[in-house]
Amino acid sequence: MNFKLSQIPERTISPRTYGLTMVMDKGLSLEEAKNFVSIGKPYIDIVKLGFGTSMVTPNLKEKIDIYRSNNIAVYFGGTLFEAFLIRNQIEDYIAICKDYGIEYMEVSDGSISIPHAEKCGYIEKLTQHATILSEVGSKDATNIMAPYRWIQLMQDELSAGASYVIAEAREAGNVGLYRDSGEVRQGLVNEILTKIPKEKIIWEAPQKNQQLYFLELCGCNVNLGNIAPTEIIPLETMRIGLRSDTFHLYLDKDQQSAY
Repeated sequence: MNFKLSQIPERTISPRTYGLTMVMDKGLSLEEAKNFVSIGKPYIDIVKLGFGTSMVTPNLKEKIDIYRSNNIAVYFGGTLFEAFLIRNQIEDYIAICKDYGIEYMEVSDGSISIPHAEKCGYIEKLTQHATILSEVGSKDATNIMAPYRWIQLMQDELSAGASYVIAEAREAGNVGLYRDSGEVRQGLVNEILTKIPKEKIIWEAPQKNQQLYFLELCGCNVNLGNIAPTEIIPLETMRIGLRSDTFHLYLDKDQQSAY
């Protein structure tokens, strides 16, 4: 913090186990990645190289090194995992992750249908090689799961060895947790939180109103994902009440009504 200001909520400090911000890199150049890290390093916990972009990104190893040299975890998007899996190349996927020094892996089934017991088997297998983030929810807007099913899948995948479960929303924030308008499925979220520890969930929340919802619901140290690189600083200000949306969240009651 550059200034001393009272009534600022206490944020977890890097390396965090909760209060995480996961950023979506959909194709930053090396220079853009360096610039992004130079301003956002204290607030960036994990970078996801979105969907299958790592397959076609030039200078991939150099980009990964930029993040890892700044103690920022980096991993390939779940779509790439699915692309290898459907081609029966899971061992190739593991070898590639090792070659690039990837210490996090995402196990997802958003684009293909994987029997859940089989998915949990892959989670268990891959925990031998990396920290596992397991994504729950479909990228298909017509595939709407009941809350009890979300809960069961999350519980099973955490039990299989996933360190966190990612609640699906896509990079646009209009499926899974959200209606096609981007509105939060509040009943779904509230039911999930009755059974799954909030510290173990990364909510994909690319839109500001979605980020605000989870900050108001779970506090400043909620885990949020699919954040755009340009939004890392704005999000941090919203986390601690230095943006109009959350300005009054952490003030004493007498100060809230003073002006």
